[in-house]
Amino acid sequence: MQGADEQAGSQGKALHLTANLFAVPFGLVGLAQAWSAVTKLAGASALPGNVLWIIAAVAWLIILAAYLSNVAAQRRWKAELSDPTFGPFTALIVIVPMLLGARLAEQAKDAGQVVFWVSAALMVVTGAWITGDWITCDGGIRRWNPGYYLPTAAGGLLAGGASAVLGFPTVSRVLFGLGITSFVVLAPIISLRLYDVPSLPPPLLPTIAIELAPPVVAGNAWFEINGDKVDTPAAVLAGLSLLMLLVQLRLVPLYRRAPFGPGYWAFSFPYAAAVTYGVAWLDVEHADGATDVGYALVAILTTGFALLAARTVIGLVRGTFLPRTPTAGRPPG
Repeated sequence: MQGADEQAGSQGKALHLTANLFAVPFGLVGLAQAWSAVTKLAGASALPGNVLWIIAAVAWLIILAAYLSNVAAQRRWKAELSDPTFGPFTALIVIVPMLLGARLAEQAKDAGQVVFWVSAALMVVTGAWITGDWITCDGGIRRWNPGYYLPTAAGGLLAGGASAVLGFPTVSRVLFGLGITSFVVLAPIISLRLYDVPSLPPPLLPTIAIELAPPVVAGNAWFEINGDKVDTPAAVLAGLSLLMLLVQLRLVPLYRRAPFGPGYWAFSFPYAAAVTYGVAWLDVEHADGATDVGYALVAILTTGFALLAARTVIGLVRGTFLPRTPTAGRPPG
């Protein structure tokens, strides 16, 4: 009955696709990274990871086409980057191909590097523009959510790690510096929003999972930059990552209050990055049973993704997953 009611309520409404939909391919990239890491640790075939990289690329292309068509149809071009809720998620439009390009470079060096560097440059420019919007906007602290880490903190850290893999050590440190400095600047603002202001609206509650992303992404990037050495920065990032991971356990009752929708995909990349980080630590410490533990972690992660994908498909079939707005000339549903 609930599904029927929700379907009936969608009548007379038009799709309103928001930039947080790009969390879907972003999460799939994270899952691909986790599989690539564990098969590398095990010395096994890279096929599972490669298949997931392709799926992530296809998902990005489909969502990009649908999103741009929707924005064009509703003439929302000028409002997207400055949207107080979803504007930061527009950075994923260039962050996802940046990571895809870094992976492609392993098979087709020149093509992959072109995709990576063009996307990385766009990431920096987009992050700067959005940051400028935050400075000029008088929207107040209530508009903030952990998604605000994405344009500069997450983008810089991911670019730093990827450029190290591509063999550009100096640039990797510059981009890592961009990311870690942005995290240090943004963390007090976002923490104040979460600690001292009334709770986020229920649909945005899953974005709190993004709090886990900066330390684990920074940890993964630092291992790429320093050559998989356990030094003081690596240990410091591991400590912060452990804290933020344990915090996620306490937040489970809060997450249960969030209605299912695109926002749920905010869980996907942070948790995938955490598993990749765990596999990296198993590798650098040469832990006993590292391969078995790594596969167990990735299996749990993959199960979570399968459940998330299944629920997403059900929501799409029922017409309840994608956000809608009342169509002009029709009564609201």
